[in-house]
Amino acid sequence: MRILVVDDEKGLAETVRRGLTNEGFVVDVMYDGVSGLWASTENSYDVILLDLMLPLKNGYDVLKELREHKVWTPVLMLTAKDGEYDQTDAFDLGADDYLTKPFSFPVLVARIRALIRRGAPERPVVLTAGTLTLDPLNRKVRRGNTAIRLTPREYGLLEYLIRRHDQIVTKAEILDNVWDPAFEGGDNVVEVYVGYLRRKIDVPFGVQSLTTVWGMGYMLSADPGPREDSPRIAGT
Repeated sequence: MRILVVDDEKGLAETVRRGLTNEGFVVDVMYDGVSGLWASTENSYDVILLDLMLPLKNGYDVLKELREHKVWTPVLMLTAKDGEYDQTDAFDLGADDYLTKPFSFPVLVARIRALIRRGAPERPVVLTAGTLTLDPLNRKVRRGNTAIRLTPREYGLLEYLIRRHDQIVTKAEILDNVWDPAFEGGDNVVEVYVGYLRRKIDVPFGVQSLTTVWGMGYMLSADPGPREDSPRIAGT
């Protein structure tokens, strides 16, 4: 198994390299974003460990360009920054996991092995659910030909729901996959953001694609029906 480490902290990078080598991995190390991007596109890796704050090109830009070049190698972000929006931005750009420095080496190895088991399946350029489309590369959402502007949190919620369209998802699943793991608020925040999302993706178009399944959770339908309060045309 071949791993690429992109981190400008040379001492840490060398420690990670030695540790992973002892675990049986083949490890390449790059110390800046430009070199990391080059290595990522020129070679085949099972996992990329990518620092967020890098010289020449930061980790956000490296990740964005990788996904734009349709390089779907699993990326584990390594960073000293632990803000909620830092993690959200990384996941929105296509990161697969996130680990804050300082970290436990056994945890790092466990995360890497989990990503390897998951693999790097081809990711669709555009996600669809009926007339609703979401472009993960450009972070654009449309209903038919109409563009829809979402906040980062609304976008993250919609991306999770559209990947699970026609399936019931619980509040707990949404919190685990859309909110920061350290979030300590109540699960009613999910209801609030589902409401925000409905008002943008459904209400203006007279459809009801995002529904509440009482006692279970929420479901985004690929073929939305008309809203119950929308005007009906005679004879239909």
